Amino acid sequence: MRKWIAAVVLVAVLVAGALGWYRWRPAPAPERAGVAQGGKVVKSDYEWRQQLTAEQYHVTRERGTETPKTGEYWNCKKDGIYHCVCCGQTLFDSTTKFESGTGWPSFWQPLAQDNVTLQEDRRRFSRPMEVVCSRCDAHLGHVFEDGSPPTGLRYCMNSAALKLAERGSEPPEEK
Repeated sequence: MRKWIAAVVLVAVLVAGALGWYRWRPAPAPERAGVAQGGKVVKSDYEWRQQLTAEQYHVTRERGTETPKTGEYWNCKKDGIYHCVCCGQTLFDSTTKFESGTGWPSFWQPLAQDNVTLQEDRRRFSRPMEVVCSRCDAHLGHVFEDGSPPTGLRYCMNSAALKLAERGSEPPEEK
């Protein structure tokens, strides 16, 4: 009788898998849920939607762009460190921020080059380089070669992708 039940369960699992009803995935370790090897943050689309506002999700996960001069940080003069809104990784220091006249927060360099990844953006005619968080692959904005000294670069970021931690305050928690 037990062999018959085991055979029925096995057939049911195989049929469900073949039809796409069931996909086995190992559960993440509880102490590292959402973080893959190498420190990458990996979450499902559902988890990102639960964590982020609609605008943050559109910008960071769907590679959107906010309207110029509407973001929280485009004209911000506060001193601090800008973090990724998705994972909390440090991205830019306010001391490298400059007024670019574009309507988006602009920086002449990231806090640490390893914290951002540059990718060719083939969606645009001018082909600027897309700037992505190296920890969670969130779309942050683009980098252009018409920036401020000393680098001559303009990291043109979306406010919706950033979270400012003012100096002397607690940094945003890592997610």
